[in-house]
This record gives sequence, C-alpha cells and structure tokens, in this order.
Amino acid sequence: MIRHQDLDDPKTREVIVIGGGIAGLSAAIYLGRAQRDTLVIDSGHSMAKWEPTVENYLGFADGVAGEQLLKNGRRQAKRHEVVFANDEIKSVSSGKSHFVLKGKNKTYRTKRLLLATGIFHLPPEIPGVKECLGHSMFFCKDCDGYRVRGKRIAIIGANNEAIEYALGMLHYSACVIVATNGKKPRWDKRHAEWLAEYEIPIERRPIRDVEHRRRKIRALDFADGSCLKIDYLFTTRGDIFHNRLAKKLGAKLDSEGEITVDQCMRTSVPRLYAAGCVTPANCQMIIAAGQGAAAAQAINRDLFEESLATHSLQRFREAQLADEKTIPECTDKVSGRRSRRK
Repeated sequence: MIRHQDLDDPKTREVIVIGGGIAGLSAAIYLGRAQRDTLVIDSGHSMAKWEPTVENYLGFADGVAGEQLLKNGRRQAKRHEVVFANDEIKSVSSGKSHFVLKGKNKTYRTKRLLLATGIFHLPPEIPGVKECLGHSMFFCKDCDGYRVRGKRIAIIGANNEAIEYALGMLHYSACVIVATNGKKPRWDKRHAEWLAEYEIPIERRPIRDVEHRRRKIRALDFADGSCLKIDYLFTTRGDIFHNRLAKKLGAKLDSEGEITVDQCMRTSVPRLYAAGCVTPANCQMIIAAGQGAAAAQAINRDLFEESLATHSLQRFREAQLADEKTIPECTDKVSGRRSRRK
C-alpha cells in the first residue's frame, strides 16, 4: 500500500519521538495506527522501570510491573511498524520545515518532534535508600499512599511540601512522622501551626543509614546511634526535568522547568510537541499515556492539514489512482456477476 512517506524525502521522518517511556510509547502506538512514519529514540532511562508493581493503572487489577508495561507498549507499537532506535540525542536544531537531531550513534531528520523525555525524582542522599526505591521508598502519595495503609511512615523533608505530605498521609495511617535529616526546617508559620494542630511528631536528628532487609525498610539509624522503627519512607527532595532539548530549541518553560504545552501538547515552538512528566501534568503513568495519545492525535492532524496546504495529499491520491484498486466491486444479486461502479 502506498504511504505518504513513499512520496517524500526518505531521509526525513514524519515524526520522531524522543523517549521510550509511557508517554512516548502511547504516542507511538497512535502514530503507527495513523500510518505515520514514526521513529522512537530511546536511551532506556524511563522511571517506569523503578516501579516493581504499578497498582493504579487501568485494566491491571492485580498490578503490573513498570518494566512489563514498557515491554508491552514497545511490542504493541512495533505491531504498527513503529521503528525504535537505542540512542541518546546530544543536540537538536530547527530548520524551516524540519528538525535535525544529532545522537551518539547517528543524525536524524524529522518533520514533527515529540519530546517525551520525562523526569528524575531525587532520592534522599542517605545510605541504603536506593536499594529500597519502588519497594518501600516512594515519591508520590497519590500513587503509593494506598499501599502503606496502617503502616509506620516517615516523610523525609524540611519544607512546606513535606508537611503537606505528612498531613495527606493521615488518610492512610495514624503513624506519620516528619524527619528533617538534620536540616533546618524551612516550613512557614502556617505549616508549623498545622504540625501542632494535628500533633505530627518531628525528628530532627541526622540520619546515618536506612536499615532494610530484602528492600523492605525496617528502621532509620541516626548519627547518635539511636534508631526509629518504620516501614515506609516518602521524600520531597525535588525533581529534575529533562528539558535540555526543549531549552535548546527555545521552547517556553515554567518556573519549575517543565515544558509549557497547550491542550494539544503543542509547545511554543512550531512543530514541536511535549508529553508526559516533562510537562506540568501530574506525574502519573496513566496521565502520561493520555498525554502521549493527545500529542499523537494533534501531530497526525497537523501533518494532515499540511498535506492539504502543500498538495502532497493530491500527489498521494494520484499514486493511489494509478497503482491501486480505488473502486469496490459490485455484485449483481440476480446474475451474480461482478462489476465495478463508475
């Protein structure tokens, strides 16, 4: 079957997606089904790999491993002829009608570019924490509050957000403590009053180590030799948004460093889109998947409108008329003979 890319420059893709996480894969599936020539460039750093069990993704009542979700998504995209490249883009530039991407392995050109480069949650700089990521050390109360119901919970942080996390966790457990890890509290007067009102204890001593067994936290060990027995940790240290390529292209960012987008996932740069946790959306896998789908639909519509404006759809149709059957056969119900409608 003739496709749009058959009539265009074979060295220039219709769409390139940077990022093979949930948002990028969702976009790739929609673009592949729309018959768009799509390449996903993945450096393999999706934070979905940190999740041993995702319990709030629609359709998986018993939970699903984040890595399995990625494998499923990639396999689904490949069914629709989406191409994947394992590469890391080091620089990007914009021309009049295309983008040029220079990776570690090769150079790419594309008409439309979708940044699904994601985010990195900063874990506390405490020995023993990294081994527990996704198992008993979490970043998101919306994702993981449900799984810690009735347990002993410590919130690592010394700012307003840490206090709000602690207050929010009261819905799931009565045993919640804020641990500043020796840092001077930076919460304001209003948050201090909430701490007193709701009688949430504060632990100010520096944490020397996190005691754990088989990735399950058992206690916080303090520098003075004492310990505090807990079951789960949450942190509010902060995030790093992978916005370097967006900044290079001049895309607008918000005060946090997230890529600003409209409801169609368009950035402030023509033909450049962004989706997933690198945007101001709530960083949830299912939201990232929805954003990827929305971006793909907008990109497909954009390419379609361009094909009308540049008359490339006309050239595409002329090729169809010359090389393919374009009129369905008609069968006479009386004689059974087949004919073609004119």
